[in-house]
Amino acid sequence: MSISENSGARGRSRRAGRYVRQTRGYSAFIPETLPPSDLDLKGPVTTSLSRADLALGRLDGAVETLPHPELFTAMYVRREAVLSSQIEGTQASLDDLVAAEARLRGDKPLGDVNEVINYTAALNFGIARLAQLPLSARLLREIHEILMTGVRGEHATPGAFRTTQNWIGAAGATLSDAVFVPPPPETVPDQIGALENFLHEPTELPLLVQVGLAHAQFETIHPFVDGNGRLGRLLITFLLCERSILSKPVLYVSLTLKKRRQEYYQRLQAVRDHGAWEEWLVFFLDCVAEAALDAARLAKSILTLREAHRDAIVNEMGARAGKAIRLLERLYRDPYIEVNEAVRMLGVSYANANTIVWDMERLGILKEATGQQRNRIFVYENYIALFREL
Repeated sequence: MSISENSGARGRSRRAGRYVRQTRGYSAFIPETLPPSDLDLKGPVTTSLSRADLALGRLDGAVETLPHPELFTAMYVRREAVLSSQIEGTQASLDDLVAAEARLRGDKPLGDVNEVINYTAALNFGIARLAQLPLSARLLREIHEILMTGVRGEHATPGAFRTTQNWIGAAGATLSDAVFVPPPPETVPDQIGALENFLHEPTELPLLVQVGLAHAQFETIHPFVDGNGRLGRLLITFLLCERSILSKPVLYVSLTLKKRRQEYYQRLQAVRDHGAWEEWLVFFLDCVAEAALDAARLAKSILTLREAHRDAIVNEMGARAGKAIRLLERLYRDPYIEVNEAVRMLGVSYANANTIVWDMERLGILKEATGQQRNRIFVYENYIALFREL
């Protein structure tokens, strides 16, 4: 329980909340409800918002040029899972994730890969669940359970809000020397409830501003023992999908946040310490704009690659071209294939499927990845490389 406001916090603004000293001697932050009453959306915020809106429009247009764009979202999701997990210190790469999914690393993927697989599952689950349930405390708990089960931090009660005090700081830091101490655990349900109300009450705030405020507030509340960073970045994606800002879930800001990680943490802390909401929004909106432009360029690269490989198949594979193109389309969802899977998908004999796969390997479309004579797995390396290069 709190006993007094922290009188030693000179120079701090109460605009975003206040630090309250607790009975154990540390000070925890109690955030104000959103939105800030004196939020200034003029000047730099307006400029950054305009830039982000324009970039999102370009991205939406680029994605709509893709045939069957839903096929391509799976790789966008994989890349986001890898990058968001890397921000939290995991070492797994996009290649590790693809290899694990294709069983190139055996039946039990490496620990870090399991964390990325969980992130992918949580993201896909959340997007599907939004059709049945609005963003809410219940949905956040459901997603957190998927995110944290069976990985490092599983001790952190997956799917349940914390009942103990957590803190943010360097390795080995204690409550007394933490960089930031979120609200006491007994206040978390009310804080999340207030955030939920903010997300669903009518507002004149631009949608991207609302998303930026919500992400910062979630990270400040830090409602779970572990996994708050990853779930907070998922919240950005879920809000963009729920509010139909994009027609497909292909905008993820983790790449930009990873490149600007120190500034990301500093901007969030400046909101708490100094009420620097406008500066945070400029940073967040600039990250959205950069991520949108990256994703738009990626969509165009995918289209160029697809057209080049379709042309190669048509020009080189003769009567087998039709089935090879069907197989190519499947690779944009899952960029690996076994011959037996091609047999089932194409409805042909093993010999015919093997010939089609061999022809696609000869054309440089597929690359054999196992080095085995039996149960070989072929990977669409050129496609994966587009995501890796970003």
